[in-house]
Amino acid sequence: MRKAGSAGLIVLALAAIVQASDCPPQPPAYKYLRADEDYSYLRNPECRVDALDDLKFIPLDSRGQSYLSLGGEVREDMEYFNNASWGKGPQGPAYLLERYMGSMDLHAGSHFRLYGQLKSGLENGRTGGPRKPIDEDKLDINQAFVDFSFAPAADEKITFRAGRQEMAYGVARFVSVRDGPNVHQTFDALKVIFTVRKLRIDAFVSKPVQTNFEEIDDYPDPPRTFWGLYGTSPLRWPGAHLDVYYFGLRNSKAKFQQGGALEERHSIGTRFWGNKGAWDYDVEPVLQFGSFGRGDIRAWAVESEAGYKLRRLRYTPRLGFRPEIDSGDGNPANRDLQTFNLLFARGLYHQLVNLNGHQNAISLAPVLTFYLSKRLTVSQDCSFLWRENVNDGLYGVGGNLLRPGTPQQGRYIATQPTSLVDWKLQRHVAVILIYTHSFPGEFVRQSGPGRPVNYVNAWVDFKF
Repeated sequence: MRKAGSAGLIVLALAAIVQASDCPPQPPAYKYLRADEDYSYLRNPECRVDALDDLKFIPLDSRGQSYLSLGGEVREDMEYFNNASWGKGPQGPAYLLERYMGSMDLHAGSHFRLYGQLKSGLENGRTGGPRKPIDEDKLDINQAFVDFSFAPAADEKITFRAGRQEMAYGVARFVSVRDGPNVHQTFDALKVIFTVRKLRIDAFVSKPVQTNFEEIDDYPDPPRTFWGLYGTSPLRWPGAHLDVYYFGLRNSKAKFQQGGALEERHSIGTRFWGNKGAWDYDVEPVLQFGSFGRGDIRAWAVESEAGYKLRRLRYTPRLGFRPEIDSGDGNPANRDLQTFNLLFARGLYHQLVNLNGHQNAISLAPVLTFYLSKRLTVSQDCSFLWRENVNDGLYGVGGNLLRPGTPQQGRYIATQPTSLVDWKLQRHVAVILIYTHSFPGEFVRQSGPGRPVNYVNAWVDFKF
């Protein structure tokens, strides 16, 4: 009996060790797309080490195959501009942006899922009021979609997704959540997600959601339809990955320096990215074609970043470089259009100062980052900005024309050094500090107000 009892204890101990080994070494970080987070590992009680894990996994049956996961975010964000838009924007004191989000993720077995998320973005004290669509949306449905999934084979999965949802692809250069600004970008979409081993292919058709200021008043934007196909997979080379994609956009109210017209634009791009040793790299060329009114679209862009970590030095400094070039229009009097379209940009170009976007732009930015600890990084970059084509103007991050341009106004836009501190106090709480100074170049000084800009941004973000 003693031997049998000892053997039973050994079996139970081994089972406990195997069960505990299923737990991640530490709780996973929150993802850019919160709906991509998977808390099914909390089915194992041994994995519940965080005080809020009881909210992340609420079992609805005895085996935990059906469960509910709750999540949320509170962000308090203070911004200050001195000479906003180089003196053309509203001038005033610092103002506060508040973000509140709450989500519910219901899994009914392995085939059905219902995801819902509310958002509230508030602006307080900004001279001139909130900027649309990025500052304020008092209360609205950010996401509400259903998933139906099945597995044709052991290493395959197909998911059909329908409803309001966030989308982001690659490093979110051209399709993003717009997480830096206060209010997220969403889409009413039908999507099919196919995965086989490490290959993933998304196909979707959507209507971008128009952000409005009041309660439950966001609706699909009538002028715009957006569709696409995106595939991503690792390569045989160690650390290398390849993305290939096609995006289509129809906008009946498109506007560029040459005027407004119906835009039907097709984007074909690829992204080669990864790391090897101390090196990391990311190169993304894109070609765009289609029609604008009675003219043809022929546009292009190459955006990239590479870096090298000096691992033997204290704080592991990373030397990085971001060269980016996006085409501009060669002749606004000609009906053909060469201005690149950023589609649904991430709103984090040149950090959050966002004085201009990446249409008709050349940007060169060296970056130096210090990893002072696992939770604290400090970086310094400096962006040097030109117009790609002197016949085209200066555009905002959202694609809006900020200042029309002529060859006589010069090419150089600005020099913008930025200091950034990213401090993750713990898993749930992060603090971001940003300071940017913009020295206006010849184009800015000759196209309107051209005063130096000082920008300060500080936020505290809590997520669960």
